[in-house]
Amino acid sequence: MIAYESNGNVLIIMNKMRHKSFQSSQKYIHNITFKEEDFETTVATSPEEIQKLGQAGLTKYDEATFNGMQMHFYRKPKRFGGFKK
Repeated sequence: MIAYESNGNVLIIMNKMRHKSFQSSQKYIHNITFKEEDFETTVATSPEEIQKLGQAGLTKYDEATFNGMQMHFYRKPKRFGGFKK
């Protein structure tokens, strides 16, 4: 989870996990793979919805226009234990 949220930044992982060795933190980064079911997803169509989703910690990952309506797609990883190997 920390590796995902820090985009694989080893220094942040080392700090959060209190590792003394760079190599200890590397094992948490090299195989970050997520499946679609590992995320909570939702769609926003108005500026108010976009603002609420941003405040809730969701990240925009795509946008599209359907029948003239602009749609913004957001997702957030499920909490610990939601990821499968």
